[in-house]
Amino acid sequence: MSAPSLMHPGELRWETRLLAVVTATMVVFGIAAMYGASSLVVKQGGDYVGSGYAITQLSGAVLGGVALLIASRIDYRVWQRLAWPLLLLTIFFLFLPLLPFTHKIAPVVNGARRWIRIGPINFQASELARLAIVIWCAMLAAKKGEQVRQFKKGVLPFLLVIGFVSGLILLEPNLSMATLVGLLGMLILFTAGAKIGHFLLLGFGAVLLVANQIQDVEWRIRRMVAFLDPSDPTSAAAYQLKQSIIGFGSGQFFGLGFGQGQQKLGYLPYAYSDFLFSTIGEEWGFLGVLLLVVMFTLFCWMGFRIARTASDAFGQYLAVGLTAAVGISAFMHMAVTMGLMPTTGLTLPFMSHGRSSLMISLLGTGILINIGRQRGRPAPPKKRGS
Repeated sequence: MSAPSLMHPGELRWETRLLAVVTATMVVFGIAAMYGASSLVVKQGGDYVGSGYAITQLSGAVLGGVALLIASRIDYRVWQRLAWPLLLLTIFFLFLPLLPFTHKIAPVVNGARRWIRIGPINFQASELARLAIVIWCAMLAAKKGEQVRQFKKGVLPFLLVIGFVSGLILLEPNLSMATLVGLLGMLILFTAGAKIGHFLLLGFGAVLLVANQIQDVEWRIRRMVAFLDPSDPTSAAAYQLKQSIIGFGSGQFFGLGFGQGQQKLGYLPYAYSDFLFSTIGEEWGFLGVLLLVVMFTLFCWMGFRIARTASDAFGQYLAVGLTAAVGISAFMHMAVTMGLMPTTGLTLPFMSHGRSSLMISLLGTGILINIGRQRGRPAPPKKRGS
């Protein structure tokens, strides 16, 4: 990446304003689309969800919006000092579900222990890991400078920490989030100037590891088979994918109309979260899908533009990671719902049901906005003794 660009404060600030507008639009659109997809969902026990999921999402949007506003006004360099404490806190929360005596705090949900429940607080530690690993990698890459081109002093420390955090997420089990965390860490390392040869070696090892994880778990094998042959009528995974594609086809150009989709009526599982993009395609049609793609493209374009003009290396790497966290998640979600990737559990950023994901995404956007606002402003002088 090019050297940081010191521009006059205030120059090109339009990106941060437009970034905030695009984010707010996606959140509002997401709550509406998710309500349309979840209002008729029946939970175990026969109770209708009604507006319950939408209210939960709205509360996440309010809390996340507050976090965005606060983060957008705090100098992003503060996160450089908080990188290690945040990473250690994340590792602690990732360890909790693995302990045998923490079932009340980390209960089994859908066969996995991913949630931490402490009183009224309920969150996924892996979502926090997504933010923590981006901040930590950006901090270390900025600190090491040219050393990232060396394997022992540069790449290896990243590999050890990223591998450890991804391994904890993998034990939940959550292969898709573990893969995302690994991708984000490696992307920041690549942006910092690591050698291509190192990435080819790491990429080969990562492919072997993922392949091993797939073949060791039966339901992952079924998902892979369904991806390769979605016509199998006996496969539950293929059924979900076929229903998703039917939803896209039913929407045609203008969509069936808000709330008029049929796939959410028990045909398409998790139409409000893992397959929300398909629901949007059914109810809002090709125009709605196109609008969504344009908004995510705008988000990524502005995020990378902010990264290119950040005031220092840490700001550059942090902006790249925060932008990629949204862009890669969105791409993977969309690809899954259209049958371009095997089924994963990644939600659509800012939109799918999931308060933890929404709040972390909004917090990350607030940090990204602050990086944009700080361009052209030198780092504040260090206090004596710091």
